[in-house]
Amino acid sequence: MTVTAIIPARYGSSRFPGKPLHEIAGVPMVERVRRLAEAAPSVDRVIVATDDARIAEAVAGFGGEAVMTDPACRNGTERVFDAAKSFAKADDVLLNLQGDAPLTPPWVIEAVASAMKAEPGLEMATPAVELAGEALDRMTAAKRSGEVGGTTVVFNRDFKALYFSKAIIPFQRHPEAGTPTYKHIGLYAYRFSTLERLVALEPSPLEKAESLEQLRALENGIPIRIVLTDYRGRTPWSVDSPRDAEIAAEIIAREGEIV
Repeated sequence: MTVTAIIPARYGSSRFPGKPLHEIAGVPMVERVRRLAEAAPSVDRVIVATDDARIAEAVAGFGGEAVMTDPACRNGTERVFDAAKSFAKADDVLLNLQGDAPLTPPWVIEAVASAMKAEPGLEMATPAVELAGEALDRMTAAKRSGEVGGTTVVFNRDFKALYFSKAIIPFQRHPEAGTPTYKHIGLYAYRFSTLERLVALEPSPLEKAESLEQLRALENGIPIRIVLTDYRGRTPWSVDSPRDAEIAAEIIAREGEIV
């Protein structure tokens, strides 16, 4: 069994063309994400999965590995599968790392990878962090103002996901009960056999309602283990626009490089 981190990187973003190659504090974003994956001890191999030669050439220039994938891939999940299908064995672990999350700490990646290595029967895993205090207040205010970003998750006592939502769940009818809220971190680990099954399924009703691919797994009986982790004081950030990239650079200037 091997653990391969695969970073989907598409050049033709409608909102931010060329986003993977946009420099953040002097380093292309895709290279920042690649370095984060390489810093996770349980990761054996890191691949950038792309449909554009410019990205592949940039990755090679940094000494990384890139695989050209089918331009017809509809999303990052399909691109990960397309990159892995030529080499992965059924029980191999594949990590789907978002190429637009350049501040994901390596220990978050490691927590998910090590969980999959420790339990060979685990089909799929994803991380979450507890939201409390100002962080929860900020998300609550953002949701009330109509923002869509940010996903929460609830899970059972065995840490198996029950539901993911763009709304804040659970609904706190009795806040005094102290029931925690958990924010989902958008990276996934799958057995190759599980990913192969997942990409063959049609989008499910709840997936389409929430625009959350992971709900396809739950609706089709594929369990997802929630791995609790934390940011250790680091500020998470994703990049959807040039301004987001500027903010990421400001965070790095303030908090220092992660790796």
